[in-house]
Amino acid sequence: MKTKSLRVLLVALATAASVGLAAAEGVRAEVGKPLQQAAELLRAGKAKEALAKVREADSVPNKTPFEQLTIERMRAAAAQRAGDTKSAIQALEAIYPKAAPAEQGQLAEQLASAYAQERNNAQASAWLAKAVQAGNNGPTVKQLQRYLESASGDYAAIARDAGAAVAAAEQAGRRPEEADLLRLADAQLRLGNLNGHVATLEKLLFDYPKKEYWAAYLARLQRKPGFSDRYALDVMRLRLATGNLTKAEDYMEMAQLALQASIPAEARHILDLGYKAGVLGTGPDAARQNRLRELAMKKDEEAKASLARRAAEAATFGQGDALVQVGYAEAVQGEVEPGIALIKQGIAKGGLKYPEDAKLRLGMAELLSPKTKAAGLQTLRAVRGSDGVADIARLWMLQATTS
Repeated sequence: MKTKSLRVLLVALATAASVGLAAAEGVRAEVGKPLQQAAELLRAGKAKEALAKVREADSVPNKTPFEQLTIERMRAAAAQRAGDTKSAIQALEAIYPKAAPAEQGQLAEQLASAYAQERNNAQASAWLAKAVQAGNNGPTVKQLQRYLESASGDYAAIARDAGAAVAAAEQAGRRPEEADLLRLADAQLRLGNLNGHVATLEKLLFDYPKKEYWAAYLARLQRKPGFSDRYALDVMRLRLATGNLTKAEDYMEMAQLALQASIPAEARHILDLGYKAGVLGTGPDAARQNRLRELAMKKDEEAKASLARRAAEAATFGQGDALVQVGYAEAVQGEVEPGIALIKQGIAKGGLKYPEDAKLRLGMAELLSPKTKAAGLQTLRAVRGSDGVADIARLWMLQATTS
């Protein structure tokens, strides 16, 4: 595994060697001249030729310890640039015990990276431990730690390490690193900890609301313990709003769910989007898709024509559920403010089968208009429940504030 710091250090070694060769006491001409040539070749991007010059310098007999150390520093730089990892390891290991303590932490990191390139993860881990012990806890060290953990397949250790990093960030009032959340989510999934996996996906989504995290979280949400099936349409609404509804069968299923919920205007809108995207209206299912679209259009026209009658009938009922349903359908049809008024009337009447659902519909209706968006966020913030209603409310708040 290559790191930026490795390349930087090796170039620095070459530069230091080339600058100091001429003035260094104890470096004989027969050693210094080929090393100087090696440094010049490295600067010209000719690493293999530079490595040959290093070997020429190393062939000189009776070298002093200083000459040998200078040769190894140049060998480390040239070998890495030439892709000769084994020679780079040999040189770095020769330099390490002679280096000052402040430099050993960096050298240990370079050795860990070089061994990782050789797929010798045991040696890579050992040298990485020396780097950390020497006080080298930089970002490239952490990156290499994550790589080695993943390569080891010890997902319990990965979960512990990533979980500790996430917890430490949260306790300090910081947003956890995206990489730590990803590592934790992956390890939990591999360990079969599905509840923990969903909880981590939620943190990942709320801290980094990207399209792919929306897709991953929504795919798992309906499997969350206690999540009610009656929110299937709500999950698809969120998929549509976040750009994660792409297949013909998804558009068809969502439209059918909207029709079952007596919201034909929404079904019609969904199908129109599918046709506009070129997903519907072609292929072997085109006829079935056209029939569903015609049905949605017919039902929508009927619903618009009967809206006033249905609202009047709903007002005569002892419970407010019908008013909430008619009001939300009216809001989706584009009559947002009258629809909101009906939902509020239904909530005030009481006797609701699912009171928190009514608050959810009110908040969603209020989000449909810029005039009432702030009120919608406030309404959704107050939704409570363990059957999925609070999850849906929080997700609409996130979508509304990040889209």
